[in-house]
Amino acid sequence: MILGVDTGTRTLAAAEHLLHTVVRALGLPGDAVGCTHLVPAGLGMPEPHLACSLEVPGGPVKPPAEVSWALGGERVGPLAEGAALAAAEHGRSGRVVTFPGRDRLTGTLTVGELRGGSAIDRVLVLATPDPPADDALVVTNDHVRPIWRDGLMTLLTMPAAGGRLAPAEVPNPTPCCADHA
Repeated sequence: MILGVDTGTRTLAAAEHLLHTVVRALGLPGDAVGCTHLVPAGLGMPEPHLACSLEVPGGPVKPPAEVSWALGGERVGPLAEGAALAAAEHGRSGRVVTFPGRDRLTGTLTVGELRGGSAIDRVLVLATPDPPADDALVVTNDHVRPIWRDGLMTLLTMPAAGGRLAPAEVPNPTPCCADHA
């Protein structure tokens, strides 16, 4: 079953915190598949925001009281439609934050090790038509956030120093205009 949760978070860091909080509150393992999703304006909020989706076992699920949520046909809270959208998109789109093997993706690993040691199905290099070889090195920066693409958990990478690759999403991006604000 897929649980959608929404508190109207505006940043990736806040959405990730929400996801980890719900995982702990439900007593789920830290490698349950959990994602963040962009929710357009109009689904409970005047501006776009982020909601989360999370795979949960069948049976009764009691989300934290402070979140709006959707599970199956049930909807609770003022942002329940955003939660329902996140649940519906799980496995089709979204940014994957928690997943099996995530904790082992540290340091520098080969593409084969990334795929073999986690739930990541494939690795792609931005602006390159062919996937990298299994022995290509990926400097994880201890921050691996795949996305759902074509129904596959896909890690997007980019060229890095020394002929290596790095995840396309960096841990602490420089805000736009930071150098000339």
